[in-house]
Amino acid sequence: MTPNSTPENDLDTVGGEAGAAQSGPVTPAEGAQPLPADIAELSYEAARDQLVEVVRRLESGQGGLEDSIGLWERGEMLARRCQQWLDGARERLDDAVTARRSADTSNSSAQ
Repeated sequence: MTPNSTPENDLDTVGGEAGAAQSGPVTPAEGAQPLPADIAELSYEAARDQLVEVVRRLESGQGGLEDSIGLWERGEMLARRCQQWLDGARERLDDAVTARRSADTSNSSAQ
């Protein structure tokens, strides 16, 4: 399964102007180092939910040092995956705003 294959990863453009640029689904921004496949394939919501569970387990204080370190490392990777999704969404929003401003400018100058 790829990040683009689930409905929760798709944000459709709503109420766009006729002729306005339509963009595809939100995709995560690329990170510097690749994440493990099990994390790289997660949707934003799935990564966030797993991160919440990791934090809950760490805060409970149950488990040894090695378990805690492993959870911490997984939490760091999950947080990075969430940030990738948020960065990708921000890029898409910035592109939409730029396209809208460009369309508004060209419509204003045509009048």
